[in-house]
Amino acid sequence: MTGMLSMSQAVSEAFKARCIQADINVNLHAVIEEAARTHPDGVAWHFIADGSEITYVQLAAATRSVASGLLELGIQAGDRVAVMLPNRPEFPLAWLSIGRIGAVMVPVNVGYTSREVAYVLADSGATNLITTSDLAERLSGDAETRDLLASIALIVVDEGFSRSVRWGDLASTDEALLPEVSPEALVNIQYTSGTTGFPKGCMLTHDYWLVLSAVTAARLNFEAQNVLVAQPFFYMDPQWLLMMAIRVRGTLFVAEKMSTTRFMEWVRRFRIEFCSFPDLLAKAPARPDDRDHSLRHVVVYGLPKQLHAEMEERFGFVAREGYGMTEVGSAIISPFELEDVVGTGSCGIASPFRELSIRDPDGNALPDGQEGELWVRGRSIMQGYWKRPDANAEVFREGGWFRTGDLFRKDADGLYYITGRIKDMIRRSNENIAAREVEAVSLSMAGVKEAAALGVPDEVRGEEVKIYLVTDTAAGADESFVDGYIRHCRQNLAPFKVPRFIELRSELPKTSSDKVAKHVLRSERPDLRTGAFDRVDNLWR
Repeated sequence: MTGMLSMSQAVSEAFKARCIQADINVNLHAVIEEAARTHPDGVAWHFIADGSEITYVQLAAATRSVASGLLELGIQAGDRVAVMLPNRPEFPLAWLSIGRIGAVMVPVNVGYTSREVAYVLADSGATNLITTSDLAERLSGDAETRDLLASIALIVVDEGFSRSVRWGDLASTDEALLPEVSPEALVNIQYTSGTTGFPKGCMLTHDYWLVLSAVTAARLNFEAQNVLVAQPFFYMDPQWLLMMAIRVRGTLFVAEKMSTTRFMEWVRRFRIEFCSFPDLLAKAPARPDDRDHSLRHVVVYGLPKQLHAEMEERFGFVAREGYGMTEVGSAIISPFELEDVVGTGSCGIASPFRELSIRDPDGNALPDGQEGELWVRGRSIMQGYWKRPDANAEVFREGGWFRTGDLFRKDADGLYYITGRIKDMIRRSNENIAAREVEAVSLSMAGVKEAAALGVPDEVRGEEVKIYLVTDTAAGADESFVDGYIRHCRQNLAPFKVPRFIELRSELPKTSSDKVAKHVLRSERPDLRTGAFDRVDNLWR
């Protein structure tokens, strides 16, 4: 009947109205202070490895104290402070305390090589680095970072490195020093492979996190939840999950690292009600105790649509998809009451505070049902890439539109479906890997003339990295060269970026503009693993 809303449209309107309940015209520490006022004894986080936890009132006091100590150390609003830590309480406390003085956190992957660390530190202009004594020792001794670290003040969270400030010495009682911080102030330079080239720093404000946490908390109807996270805090997920948990006055349970064998043990032990559910568990054989848990809602990404209903029935929870990226936060969301997405493969509806448009290559809006690139705009998407006017010009368009580089279609009910990817990106186990970076490291090895990296479909990790190499005559094409190439990559790339499949070629197909024709490489054979050396299985396929 004309004028009637479909289920998805009705849910969308109700969900947007629910989001308004959250106070988002403040800053991160105002949200913490309000939680401390209303639920002082509520536990904000619990770290599983050592059992340490902190209440809301303790968290508010700790962020004030550490923030004052950072000011006394000379760190000012706008300064960039790198944080290179595994999952331990100092990481979220550092993030929130840095933001409390208007300074900016630069999270650094602890798995990065010294070359990658040097790039992030130099590019961000970090004045301080918070890390462990072991990492400080390693970086101070490596040629790529030794000179750089000489000009960066180190703060270590444990004992064993003398040339630094101790984390425990940061506390201060002079809270009068704390400045006013605007919601528009930067709080993160979050490095991501983004849509082009080498890692770029996404400039994220307090308001970015306030909007993202409000949307995700509304998804839980602002009801207190025990939330589990097993990803490292230098990634996005633990950060937004923490702020979401604070919004709902819940507790974030933090694992040291992901373990699919222990995941359900944690879920049962801590009575977890919400989490991002690992794909491997969904695809594992059924067990008699699959429903023995307290999970109510989970998020999944890229779950085969034919498994969706089966998964919900098997585990007894509600599972929903979504779509987002560091640059825009949540763009598409499936509220848990949105039932008509089950089994469709849809990511959901447009997130509150977001306007979406599907465009053709010339930037023209496309009608429902047609495939095109997803463009996003709205409140507090990233301010841009740090010091990258070239990249900003590539992804931003007039009117504040951001080009995602991903292909979508939308149906008449407002449901969105991801159909492909424009950007030259490899997605391995939820890690974004820029093909260009892998190619640049490959080309830096003596004897490599040309390199092209592609993603190869993989049932476990989504994609694996394959590299095509053209070598000069002197380099040869034998196993010793391949062994040397793998060593070279391990020295210059994080482990998840090192190519698994290596194919040696005499030449690569080219376009009319003399660029590598990757579409030709992708279509050469049904199984791109064949003809390549598999470094994991140690054989030629």
